[in-house]
Amino acid sequence: MRVVRLGEEPTEIGADIRAAVTAWGPGDGVFGGVAVCGARPPGAPRALDAVLVLPRGIVVVLGVDLPGSVLSLEAPVQTPWTVDGWPLLRQEAAVNPALAALESASALARALQTRGAEPLPVAAIVAVGPYVERVTQPTGDLHRGVRVLYPSTTSMLAAVRELATYERACGVEAARAVLDVLDEGTRSLSVAELTAEGFPDSVAPDLAAASTLLIPKVADEPRPEPPARPAGLRGRLAALPGRSKLLVLGAVALVLVGAVSALLMAGASEEEREVAAQQVDGVAFTRTSAERGGDCTEAAFGDVRAWFQRHPCEGLSRQVFDGETAGRSAVVSVAVVDLGSATSARNLRELLNTPGSGGIADAGAEPGAPSSPEFADAAAAVQQTGGRLRVVQAAWAEGGSDPDDVSLRALAERALRLRTPA
Repeated sequence: MRVVRLGEEPTEIGADIRAAVTAWGPGDGVFGGVAVCGARPPGAPRALDAVLVLPRGIVVVLGVDLPGSVLSLEAPVQTPWTVDGWPLLRQEAAVNPALAALESASALARALQTRGAEPLPVAAIVAVGPYVERVTQPTGDLHRGVRVLYPSTTSMLAAVRELATYERACGVEAARAVLDVLDEGTRSLSVAELTAEGFPDSVAPDLAAASTLLIPKVADEPRPEPPARPAGLRGRLAALPGRSKLLVLGAVALVLVGAVSALLMAGASEEEREVAAQQVDGVAFTRTSAERGGDCTEAAFGDVRAWFQRHPCEGLSRQVFDGETAGRSAVVSVAVVDLGSATSARNLRELLNTPGSGGIADAGAEPGAPSSPEFADAAAAVQQTGGRLRVVQAAWAEGGSDPDDVSLRALAERALRLRTPA
């Protein structure tokens, strides 16, 4: 994603918003697109911290500075917000910032419609800070295309993935029309720069449209008669005595079993090779160690270990990969835990997302150790799919790590999509 900064951030949390989208890096490796920071669409009530113009949608990002850090935020669209059980009181603005975000999204959609631009869906993100641990939104508001979140790299990635869902990629000229509505200064972006961000160049000739009138027609030639086929196996078997016939059939069966076994082994080895070396959004991951099976309690540490003592898992696999991001070498641990229950998986996910609660050690850790030394202060990401959890840790191979490092957090987000052995 290319970041265009038109002015200072209108809110303090705007710096975190810009850092989160900058961590995606240039190009279409993550989402592509252009982030215009500090824009004010025609008719919008205020300047926006960012407008994300993506190949498959537009997302307006409105920053909101809360009075302080918050543990629990209830953020409906139609009624006032509640902060840690108390109504949100703000002297300088409305008590429900989501309404301003929806108004900004609607204003931008109207401006695009009046100019005949591509009818990309316009959604809204309300980024709250300085920090919010948990946000609760009504399901109906989520369906309306509004997300309220603290703008970490992981949360922004997840929200944009859900909101930018246009049926086809927006072309270069259509993207320019959208950017012109935000600011005419964005016209300086070249066609090459926009195509690098995932906007297809619709002017380029399409192979499907190439003329085929000059391709000479090949005259049909008479087909040669097929050669006479020798007597088949059934005929040859019919000519053999009974005992010889059984021996031949047994030999054929052995050959078939061997061929099927060889094909299965070749398929398994091919799958292992694909798992051992993978690419996600242009980042290469090379597996260095793997462990399938084992006891989740022995692999866990901290409060997570105590949780597994009360709720045993049904399956565990752990892998460690080498990767590179931001010009530095990194190590990534991927643990897949099968709990057999979506409720149990959700409870464990909430515990893993609680700072200081412990976690699952990497495959190379010593027995009883929280993790290998290189995973100290690693950035983490957790993903739930039904009753299964995927737990990722990402750390620098050399030098200290920081769990809030945007590059490591983006790497952990990518590692959530790594393939794991079946």
